[in-house]
Amino acid sequence: MTTLRQYLDKNRCADDLKKLIELIAQQAIPIRQAFIANQNYADTENIYGEQQAALDKWADIHIINVLRDSKLVAEIASEEQPDIVKIPEATSDYAVVMDPLDGSSLIQVNLCVGTIIGIYENGSALQKGKDLTAAMYMLYGPMTVLTLTIRKGVCIFALNEEGEYLLMEEGVKMPEGNLYGTGGLKPDWLDYHAEFIRRIENEGSKLRYSGSFVADFHQILKYGGIYCYPAVKGKEKGKLRLVFEANPLGFIAEQAGGAITDGKRNLLEVKPDTPDQKTPVYVGSRGMIDKIQEIVLEYS
Repeated sequence: MTTLRQYLDKNRCADDLKKLIELIAQQAIPIRQAFIANQNYADTENIYGEQQAALDKWADIHIINVLRDSKLVAEIASEEQPDIVKIPEATSDYAVVMDPLDGSSLIQVNLCVGTIIGIYENGSALQKGKDLTAAMYMLYGPMTVLTLTIRKGVCIFALNEEGEYLLMEEGVKMPEGNLYGTGGLKPDWLDYHAEFIRRIENEGSKLRYSGSFVADFHQILKYGGIYCYPAVKGKEKGKLRLVFEANPLGFIAEQAGGAITDGKRNLLEVKPDTPDQKTPVYVGSRGMIDKIQEIVLEYS
């Protein structure tokens, strides 16, 4: 079977980018090993006022330290950090954006969580999603899975017992499926979102929602459909972060033939103003994205 290294070599990935992707991917091993010792919540909140799990903090510090020591990264924007981490001693000009542990509230009930990563060139973490050089996530489920794009389609690897990633699927294409997941309390939905859910349910769509963006997205990538975390009453700017969450997963979706929108525009075209910028998110099959954008226009 093809290993991660062989795949990157075959696709002529730049040496420093190859080192960076492999380095980040290998952090799945210590992160997964740290689950048992970091089950509790920390006595702290992140910059968004959300209670942090102990593993959130551990994974964040661990990855930052690994990247700093590598000198491959000039800037790091992390969901758990109030400011962009700058590394002046870096010898490469890559920038990494990350959610170190998406879905961490599910750790205590042993559901899937993951690490979301985006990689940019030119040393800046605040770039449009369409300018990503690579995007990836590690999903910690029954298997540890690495989903990766280096702008040459999407591939999925699985980590074996020897700590090596083996290629499971190459050229992954997101089908036009009928799964959907949506965040936000139903009484708080805006009219256009409620109408969208009503229509797709009438057309046979089935609800699949765990509360972990990356885990729910992986289902949509494999089976097709849409993941939504919409604007809601009182939170019209949405909940998910453009830089750390929407852009890397949206980039993977687009590379697999899908799309991402806030209901009106392609989120990959949006230049972030701040690292913590929030946005409504609809990501999934192109047919589903076309449908929500049509409904938003109807209600405008």
